[in-house]
Amino acid sequence: MFYYAIDLLGTLAFTISGVLAAMDKKLDPFGIFIIGFVTALGGGTIRDLLLGVTPVTWLINPTYMYVIIATVILAVIFRNQLKYFRTSLFLFDTIGIGLYTVVGLEKGVAAGLHPIMCIALGTVSACFGGVLRDILCNEIPVIFRKKEIYATACVAGGVSYFFMKLFPIRNDIVFAVPIVVVIAIRLIAVKYKLSLPSVYRRTER
Repeated sequence: MFYYAIDLLGTLAFTISGVLAAMDKKLDPFGIFIIGFVTALGGGTIRDLLLGVTPVTWLINPTYMYVIIATVILAVIFRNQLKYFRTSLFLFDTIGIGLYTVVGLEKGVAAGLHPIMCIALGTVSACFGGVLRDILCNEIPVIFRKKEIYATACVAGGVSYFFMKLFPIRNDIVFAVPIVVVIAIRLIAVKYKLSLPSVYRRTER
């Protein structure tokens, strides 16, 4: 039940992230819905296809679609209020990757994958909805931007997940810790302008 709640919260967070990005581009209501839909379900769809899970989860459970539709409608209705929260896109995107990292990790564990593959799956699940969102909005995906720590936070969350698994701890705590780790790393990285070192040397004059 706790795992399912995380999945739905991730869907909600990513839908809002997509809706905010679409409204920034001044798309029409249908365009807003498509961007919200793709952001919320893109990473999970790729994850399920990689695992060979067909039909993919959202096709057999309409709750995900209900959450997306309701979120898009409310966001459009209250669009003027949302404009006052200029950090909302970043915040909901960050919450979304934290939640979806754990969902992907759990899917990998359930499939009996090696921990490294589980971490990779969690990262794909968390990041690729945002990749599709940014591509459709004609932006360089956040995951590929030099100044953004994005996928690295998901990997760190995955490592913390398997570290917690080493101890006799309740599942809800095992789920919660990596979510907090992902969100904290992302927030700290943005606040203090931290980024991964470049592999390219500056051209000497």
